Amino acid sequence: MTNFAPVLQGFFTQRLAQRRASPATVANYRDTYRLLLKFASQRTGKAPSKLALADLDATLVCAFLDHLETCRSNSPATRNTRLIAIRSLFSHAALSCPEDAETIRRVLAIPNKRTDTPIVSYLTRAETDALLASPDRHTPLGRRDHALLLVAVQTGLRVSELTSGVCSDIAFGTGANIHTNGKGRRQRCTPLLPGTAKLLQTWLRQRRAGPEDPVFPARTGGHLSTDAVKDLLDKHVRHATTACPSLAAKHVTPHTLRHTCAMHLLQSGVDVATIALWLGHASTQATQAYLHADLQLKEQALLRTAPTPQGANRYKPTDSLLAYLESL
Repeated sequence: MTNFAPVLQGFFTQRLAQRRASPATVANYRDTYRLLLKFASQRTGKAPSKLALADLDATLVCAFLDHLETCRSNSPATRNTRLIAIRSLFSHAALSCPEDAETIRRVLAIPNKRTDTPIVSYLTRAETDALLASPDRHTPLGRRDHALLLVAVQTGLRVSELTSGVCSDIAFGTGANIHTNGKGRRQRCTPLLPGTAKLLQTWLRQRRAGPEDPVFPARTGGHLSTDAVKDLLDKHVRHATTACPSLAAKHVTPHTLRHTCAMHLLQSGVDVATIALWLGHASTQATQAYLHADLQLKEQALLRTAPTPQGANRYKPTDSLLAYLESL
């Protein structure tokens, strides 16, 4: 029987290294296998280093996925994410472990669990204006927060892209834009409105920031963490709620600002393919969710239809010859 340890090590050193997987992907896969190995060790009584690939059969993997939901209270979406990581490893094992082909085939055949697709949450233009007006721009932190929120809403950058950006990523002048190396290592340049570019240029000049300094620094001068962005967003949402009470009913996260950018583009008449390129989506499939979320578009489509008038009279021929034909 094939020992699982060298297969797992080869997966990290060969497959993930060759594909230049991001640190976030490596961490996700690491956590998945750590949980799986602990579960398999308890079920089989073997130490993780002594497990064989055949021990991790479809029955055990299904039991592990159920354990994630029932014992660890993971959502079906998290369950499916763990299953994707397991499939990736077993696809790698299929090339080097033909003797375990049947075990591998059964694991790869485990289906995803169907999940509900929530409607995308986003901010209206009034809510966006209230949020952008919340930071106190008379203080350095307030100016930083305002610039960060403005860039997030206008560009739709992911929170990791906002926090990792450095000053040299921004090109000013004609065609001002911000360069990012996003999810899946897809690089893109997102245009900046003239007002946004001018505000950023002023912000960087006031700080005397160098090319490799963070665009939005923490108090210590280093990069902001994603948790810090969430905390400052929560603070400003609470403050903005006094001016725009509808914010109180919404759960606003950094990703909500990304959704807000997409919805504002869609409502301005930008097509889905362009929005997918703008956000750095691999395909337009992920962007279709914004079409379902926009009730205004659906109402406009409804108004274009021509409803049948209520109480319309029955057709009556206007000529005796037509009446004859009608009687046939």
